[in-house]
Amino acid sequence: RFSSRIWYATFEEERDRPCLGYIRGDNWSVAVDAGHSDAHVDEFYDALKKEQLPLPELTVITHWHWDHSFGMHRVNGLCIANSRTNRHLKEYAAKIATEGEETFLSLDPSIRKEYEGGRPVVIVPADIEFKKTLRLDPGGLSVCLSTSVSPHTDDTTLVYIPEEKFLFVGDCICGEFPTWEKDSQKTKDLIRTIEGIEAQHCLGGHW
Repeated sequence: RFSSRIWYATFEEERDRPCLGYIRGDNWSVAVDAGHSDAHVDEFYDALKKEQLPLPELTVITHWHWDHSFGMHRVNGLCIANSRTNRHLKEYAAKIATEGEETFLSLDPSIRKEYEGGRPVVIVPADIEFKKTLRLDPGGLSVCLSTSVSPHTDDTTLVYIPEEKFLFVGDCICGEFPTWEKDSQKTKDLIRTIEGIEAQHCLGGHW
């Protein structure tokens, strides 16, 4: 628990599970990222229930990478992502349909660990798309979505709650998978973007 409005589940290195965010509005709640698989979503929801928090009615995706989005088919309510994220998800779903799941499972040992026991890989696009910015009003606070340049991917979405001065940054400050190299200009542009947001607290995906 960060505040009465914001909660998060911490990351796990073994299965490459990122932090999942939770924003509690007066009328409905928002999750930040959908996790690595259906099992990840189920564990997150069990934790919410133990805290007597209602399940999110909307899940925002910070970028398309599997550990943040492949649980989308399991979430409660709807998912929202920027148009580039949705395009990447559709393209990767087509790739897996053509080449088979082994293409995905062989990327990293953490993926095999997440999907051990024959858990199926299910990739779906978000229900709602936006292009550059979008403001949500779940009641009592605002959830501001904005795309940004990032050295990690070309489809980054930042999630800012101005009333809490809290910013979910996902993996945007990381380098590009699998080399983790960072483009210096994209990094500088991202720094300027984050500095332009009046956040006092930032939560990243894997630390």
